[in-house]
Amino acid sequence: MTRCRQAVALFVAVTVAALLLAMCPLGNRLALADPPKADAPSAKPPAADPYQWKDLFDGKTLAGWKSPQFGGEGKVVVRDGMIVMEQGRMMTGIVWTGRVIRNNYELTLEGMRLAGSDFFCTTTFPVGDDPCSLVVGGWGGMLVGLSNVDGSDASENETTTTMTFKENQWYKVRIRVTDAAIEAWIDDKQMINQPRAEHKFDIRIECELCRPLGICTWDSTGAVRNIRVRALKPTDKKG
Repeated sequence: MTRCRQAVALFVAVTVAALLLAMCPLGNRLALADPPKADAPSAKPPAADPYQWKDLFDGKTLAGWKSPQFGGEGKVVVRDGMIVMEQGRMMTGIVWTGRVIRNNYELTLEGMRLAGSDFFCTTTFPVGDDPCSLVVGGWGGMLVGLSNVDGSDASENETTTTMTFKENQWYKVRIRVTDAAIEAWIDDKQMINQPRAEHKFDIRIECELCRPLGICTWDSTGAVRNIRVRALKPTDKKG
């Protein structure tokens, strides 16, 4: 008998609850439901890799670059995905106007001589607080070296070397500046490995307007493309 009364009471309670729910406005019924769960916080985007390569030329415009007024310089134009520095009476060039890395970095570019017989992508770059230039195809078209080391230019110091450069051919240039040395490669052949300790670096006065980072030609038409830079990881500072 007791079980029968309990079953009847349960039936009555369920029926009353159903009737009350049916009589409630929709808004009240929603209020009785479990509150929606808050969305989980979205994951933070991954931090940018401070050691990734950064493009300094977009292949279309001179954004980030300006043309120094050397006096007698040729025109600087973007054509077919390259920056063309047309032959002037002396120097024509470009200089980067953005942020530069001054130590423990690597810079790469491709350069080509289109006309003339002298340097076509000589690059001025920072060595800590000092400037230096990698001459590519200077002094008659073949000389490679650093200007200046201990006051001597690329034709007179221990970095002096030569290489034959063909017209209308791209050459890949890579410059690495670490605490220990300035190194340079052309087409993956190491041309320069100059220790920094106990040496003084500077530039010829002609390249003064290329500081802190610039590329120039001398009495030649040159083109550059694929200009990139990256900070070196501690494990990249050798080799």
